[in-house]
Amino acid sequence: MTDSQANAANPNSGKRKRLLIGLGIIVVLCSAAIFAYHELYGRFYEETDDAYVGGNLVQITPQITGTVTRIAVDDGDYVEAGQPLVWLDPADTQVAQQSAEANLARTVRQVRGLYSNVDSYKAQVASRKIDVQRAKADYQRRVTLASKGAISREELAHAQDTLNSAQSALTSAQQQLDTNQALVDDTVIASHPDVKSAAAQLRQAFLNNARSTLVAPVSGYVARRSVQVGSRIQPGTALMAVVPLHEVWIDANFKETQLREMRIGQPVTVEADLYGDDVTYQGHVESLGVGTGSAFSLLPAQNASGNWIKIVQRLPVRIRLDDEALDKHPLRIGLSTTVTVDLHDQSGAQLTTQMPKEARFSTAVYDAPLGEADALIERIIHANGPQNANPAKQG
Repeated sequence: MTDSQANAANPNSGKRKRLLIGLGIIVVLCSAAIFAYHELYGRFYEETDDAYVGGNLVQITPQITGTVTRIAVDDGDYVEAGQPLVWLDPADTQVAQQSAEANLARTVRQVRGLYSNVDSYKAQVASRKIDVQRAKADYQRRVTLASKGAISREELAHAQDTLNSAQSALTSAQQQLDTNQALVDDTVIASHPDVKSAAAQLRQAFLNNARSTLVAPVSGYVARRSVQVGSRIQPGTALMAVVPLHEVWIDANFKETQLREMRIGQPVTVEADLYGDDVTYQGHVESLGVGTGSAFSLLPAQNASGNWIKIVQRLPVRIRLDDEALDKHPLRIGLSTTVTVDLHDQSGAQLTTQMPKEARFSTAVYDAPLGEADALIERIIHANGPQNANPAKQG
């Protein structure tokens, strides 16, 4: 090799060396940056895009058999709790309620008769006691007269028969009083078993009539309406659903390797694909799943085969969202989201150990018909009771 060729090769070799050194520095800096990111930020956050909006699907189902005569709402309509949704033909239930009302009124009057019988038999017993006392006194006088020979033994025997007859009449009256007293003992008209049974029948008939109008248990939006006018429906048939979109949550499926530092109560940031990264939702971890989806499937996977391949499992994590963002940017059930959990706070538990102190979901729309039924029963008992039959006594 000549000197000119060696001088030409040396600059290329030095340039390559400098490039390799620069590349090494870049690799080291990138590795340091990745390590610093992981130590300072990355290890405190877990993220997944396998997360979807969940919520309650409140099914509207009838409790009685009937024919649909009217439908007030359709898919997408907003309804308030207690608002009527579907009407059934009320003819049969109205007739049954009227029959139950008449039966209760008749039963109240019959029970009034039982109390009146008791008073009558008490008067008879008192009268029979007086007869026994009179017969006994008369017999004792005749015993004294007979001992002196003033009356015959035949007259004394008649007095004895009269006393025995009076005592038998008293015993019979007392037995009849006891029999009738047992029917009303320790009760008033409203608490009498016959009246309570008739009242229960009326209460059931009233509720059946009230249930001919199906109302919304909660406030929300109507979905999956399948009922049609004229349909003959049976109890339990799903007619539609009401979705309360202000009570949605996120079901995020994290890998099992991501749950080591995850705790209940940790803050969460959620982005929905519907709005993109322009809208973020704040929430917190409400619960960590107690099993994978495959563990609760109808046919769990069996891995006892020779070609088994390990697959990282995912567990559901329930995320409760704050209401403020939902009011401005409502979500729909089933939408895809991206969830990021802040792991800084390690004070929470992985599994809750406290029982719920109150019902998580409830409705009070079915309480009103029962109260109305009780008020109707009270009015019927009052109208057919002794107070109404005897105004002077009532005053």
